[in-house]
Amino acid sequence: MTMATAKRPTLKRAVNPMPANVRAALVQRGLMDAYKARPPYQQNDYLGWIARAKLEPTRQKRLDQMLDELAGGTKYMNMAWSGGRK
Repeated sequence: MTMATAKRPTLKRAVNPMPANVRAALVQRGLMDAYKARPPYQQNDYLGWIARAKLEPTRQKRLDQMLDELAGGTKYMNMAWSGGRK
């Protein structure tokens, strides 16, 4: 294969596992259905964003933001999201 015909590898985001504390918070607040209604990329982005926080207070702040956004239904990562409830 020449360089011109070689296939480029496709880059994909790593799939982030859901930590037990995130699952518990979603269930406790009754937001699991709202979480599952979001597109897969949003679900994955939220989990990765929370997990990348180095300090526990930051992870908790991010988890709280995700829960609030899911409850409100009109935001994603602090940006307007039109796929939410009207």
